[in-house]
Amino acid sequence: MSTKKHWETIYTTKAPQEVSWTEEIPQTSIDLIAKFKLPKFAKIVDIGGGDSLLVDHLLALGYTNITILDISHSAIERAKKRLGEKSLQVKWIVSNILDFTPPESYDLWHDRAVFHFLTRKEDIETYKARLTQTETSHVVLGTFSKKGPLKCSGLPITQYSIEAINTTFSPQFQIIEAFNQDHITPFDTAQSFTFARMTKKITPLI
Repeated sequence: MSTKKHWETIYTTKAPQEVSWTEEIPQTSIDLIAKFKLPKFAKIVDIGGGDSLLVDHLLALGYTNITILDISHSAIERAKKRLGEKSLQVKWIVSNILDFTPPESYDLWHDRAVFHFLTRKEDIETYKARLTQTETSHVVLGTFSKKGPLKCSGLPITQYSIEAINTTFSPQFQIIEAFNQDHITPFDTAQSFTFARMTKKITPLI
C-alpha cells in the first residue's frame, strides 16, 4: 500500500478520537509558536496538519496567513468541513512533504509528528531540502522521543533525542528551546515526544 493510500484509509475509516495524535487543544504547539512573537500576518505552514485542530486555534488567535499541507485529501476535507466558512481563510495543499514544491517562503514551519515517519536517510535529506527551499527562519518540531513508540498507525518511525534533532538540522538551524513531554492520547495512554524550537542560523558577513 502506498503512503498516500495508507493515510487516505486512516482518515476515511477512523474518527478523530480513534487516532492517537488527536489533541483537543494543541497547547504545546500554540505556546511554542507564540514564543517567536511573530506578527499575526506572519506566513505559517503546518506540515501534516490536515485534520489537526491547531489551525482552529491559530485562526482564533488572529493569525491570518496559514497554510496547511497534508498528504491526505480526506484529512484536509474533514478540516474544511469542520471550519466551515473559516476554511476560506486558509491555504490548503495536498502533497507528500517529499514531493512538495514550496509556492512561497514561510516565516514559521510547524511539524508535529510528520518528520519522525521518515526512516530513510535520503527522505530525511529531502525533507530538510524542502524546509530550506521555503527560506523559513523559525521552526517548531515535534517527534517521538527515545522513550516514545516505535510505530504509529502501523508504520515504523524514527525516534529522536534533543541531541539527535540538533545534529540532524545543524548547521542550518540551531535549537533555542527543547524538551521531552508526554502526549496523552484519546485512549488515555502516554506517548513521549521531543519538541524543539529552532531558528535559522545567520551566516556572518566576512
